[in-house]
Amino acid sequence: MEINESVENYLEAILMLKEKNGMVRSIDVVRLLNFSKPSISRAMSRLRENGYITMDGEGWLELTEKGYEIAARIYERHQLFTQWLVALGVSPETAREDSCRIEHDISEESFEKIKAHIEKYRQDQ
Repeated sequence: MEINESVENYLEAILMLKEKNGMVRSIDVVRLLNFSKPSISRAMSRLRENGYITMDGEGWLELTEKGYEIAARIYERHQLFTQWLVALGVSPETAREDSCRIEHDISEESFEKIKAHIEKYRQDQ
């Protein structure tokens, strides 16, 4: 399975919901992402088949180690870019939307340099 923006979004959504609610089901992902139940069901099946998530008999979703690694990387980017854009004066809603686009396309090298720059700026304040 190719790790594309959709896969990253699903895994990030599961991580966000897990942190917020403690437990996650597919219907929670449906509500968060505002996608249809059949679309999410198919996506969850593919994520399970490829070893990114597990689902127990009651429908609770868990990220596997490799699923968590991807989700955590994307979620970190999302949070950093959202906070950074808001600090620059961008509205929170626009910052969230823009960070969703940026987080998937930026290289690891560029992200790490931006992150280091932001952290240095914070320390200097």
